[in-house]
Amino acid sequence: MLKLFEVTGFKNFDNTIQLDFSDIRDYKFNNSCVAKGLLSKLIIYGKNSVGKSNLGLALFDIVSHLTTNNVTPGMYDYYLNVNNKAGYAEFHYVFTFDSGEVDYRYRKNDKQTLVYESVAIDNKRIFTYDYEDMRGDLSGLEALTTTLNLSFRGTDSILKYVIANTALAQNHPLYQMQGFVSHMLWFRSLDENCYIGYKSNSKDYFDFIFEGNQVKELESFLHKAGLQENLIAKKDTDGIKRLYFDTNKPLPFFKAASSGTRALYTFFYWNKTATDVSLMFIDEFDAFYHYELAEILVQLLEQQPDFQVVLTSHNTNLLSNRIMRPDCYFILTRDGLTSFANATDRELREGHNLEKLYMSGEFNG
Repeated sequence: MLKLFEVTGFKNFDNTIQLDFSDIRDYKFNNSCVAKGLLSKLIIYGKNSVGKSNLGLALFDIVSHLTTNNVTPGMYDYYLNVNNKAGYAEFHYVFTFDSGEVDYRYRKNDKQTLVYESVAIDNKRIFTYDYEDMRGDLSGLEALTTTLNLSFRGTDSILKYVIANTALAQNHPLYQMQGFVSHMLWFRSLDENCYIGYKSNSKDYFDFIFEGNQVKELESFLHKAGLQENLIAKKDTDGIKRLYFDTNKPLPFFKAASSGTRALYTFFYWNKTATDVSLMFIDEFDAFYHYELAEILVQLLEQQPDFQVVLTSHNTNLLSNRIMRPDCYFILTRDGLTSFANATDRELREGHNLEKLYMSGEFNG
């Protein structure tokens, strides 16, 4: 699981932004939001343009150089912060697994090219390398991979090259880290089929629904969301099967559906296909949803304990200890990212009205 993430100098983050999944309190309610001593379900709030979307992009930058999974074009334009004087953005991840803890730090320039990389396992440095000066300390890496010739790695990430070309134990922390990153998924409810990570393409986005009993499952899912229409699958004159609303005159689903319904389809698609996701980041996840539906989806995600979830939202109706806990709600400002539990001197208890406190400015520092 991901224990810690930090980013500096990326997009609108001039200063360091930290998301510490290990900063939990001893609340006795909603323990499904915590797994293995780490936050597993959380929601980030903040005013427009403070960087909620960019935080997700920063968190998923690692996907671009450690995997071959999809990164939708254009997502990483204007890479460095406008006030960045260092010439690079720095990303820091700490992953924790049963077999050990991996501390991974790297830097990229405005062309999104690696300029520095550093890895430690259980506080023992494995390697550091400066790609601009073409030098570093590889002694720990050479001891780990005695038969690997690092001179043949080309311009790729050293870490990626080592993982791909070294026969380590299957439960080695580096393998587990690579597996975790390969199964990270970012998507945005506002954009159909716009995503980062998890797989190399989503060509099945429109037609996966015709497998098994998915049409009926989607129909049931939409009914629970408050939609009354039924669905059918039918072949058009061009021989291609498509999804329709089952009305007197069938209406093509993706043309007739509202923005909210299409967003629900996107959620349903990833919930069904990303069955072994490690970390899911849903940007503006409830932009088109009624507040009751947003709560249903949050509770659905909470019932799936096997992966971490980060949501961004403006929906204050979700600010309730009935749904989550104060250490799982975060507020992002230009000064940093802070959990509600840490954003006030007040001792927050289960009976507190978090929405009322938030609206009154309790967590604005």
